[in-house]
Amino acid sequence: MAESEATPSLLNDTDPTATNASARLPASPEGTALAYGSLMLMALLPIFYGALRSVSCAKSKNPADMPETITSRDAARFPIIASCTLFGLYLFFKIFSQEYINLLLSMYFFILGILALSHTISPIMNRLFPDNFPNKQYNLLFVQGSGENQEEILNYEFDTKDLVCVALSSIVGVWYMLKKHWIANNLFGLAFALNGVELLHLNNVSTGCILLGGLFVYDVFWVFGTNVMVTVAKSFEAPIKLVFPQDLLEKGLQANNFAMLGLGDIVIPGIFIALLLRFDLSLKKNSHTYFYTSFLAYIFGLGLTIFVMHTFKHAQPALLYLVPACIGFPLLVALVKGEIADMFRYDESPKEESETQESEKDSVKKEN
Repeated sequence: MAESEATPSLLNDTDPTATNASARLPASPEGTALAYGSLMLMALLPIFYGALRSVSCAKSKNPADMPETITSRDAARFPIIASCTLFGLYLFFKIFSQEYINLLLSMYFFILGILALSHTISPIMNRLFPDNFPNKQYNLLFVQGSGENQEEILNYEFDTKDLVCVALSSIVGVWYMLKKHWIANNLFGLAFALNGVELLHLNNVSTGCILLGGLFVYDVFWVFGTNVMVTVAKSFEAPIKLVFPQDLLEKGLQANNFAMLGLGDIVIPGIFIALLLRFDLSLKKNSHTYFYTSFLAYIFGLGLTIFVMHTFKHAQPALLYLVPACIGFPLLVALVKGEIADMFRYDESPKEESETQESEKDSVKKEN
């Protein structure tokens, strides 16, 4: 999800130099409060439910639902990859026609959005289907070669309920492609964020600190050091950000004066908060201390971002405020409770990787 992580920080799209600024009404205090409050609520929902779903995802034995584990090496490289992606998009928008680039990106995110939204609503839809629903099983199999040389490339299992979810998600996809409406954008954005928090797993707290620390520097540099991130954010017509109009009370659903929040500012802290929830469960103390602490820390950090942005009327790198809060508060609680060693000892590395590390340690001991 490099595209999502390279998205903008919290922005207030009321820059007087913007293309259609002259057609925009100044945001009322009520409209601004509604926009900021809605953005905060939309950011919290995928983190909360994505973290809960990440627990069952970690226990899943279905290969299709297995999470992708981020190691410390991945975390260290990620800010560099995100920076290259962001600057590449900036150059593309400067050199090529913005219209054609956004058309290609819209088609790409149209497919991804349908799949992400379908996966998001699937658990809800499964509860709504009646018991006598004719649910048939299907298997999509792609192989290469024949006979003994046959190699399986893709083996995907699904059922009729999954097809219904895809059909419903496709309606939102067509709406987004035709209208680019902010509600359709947000439905896809929320689906991307929830899937990111659910399926991307940090292997330990140290990796989370490396990832958040690296992206802290990345976010601050690209927002305060250059105009690259803000330019990409306002040029990029894809559901990689959540938006909410500040003039909704005046213009209704046709409002166009948006505040926005990049999905990276939800997913990156979100996967760390989800890790702390799984750490809570590993302690078997029937409490969610670290999850609730980090969740409240996220609310504090995002609220501080909004306050600073509204005060100084300038786009803010949300991770500047979110990273210290989401890391600092849980570490402080762990320090007070005397569980700091347990927190950093907790590890979710895949079995193959853990076995490899153990064998390497054993070989080193033997050599010594």
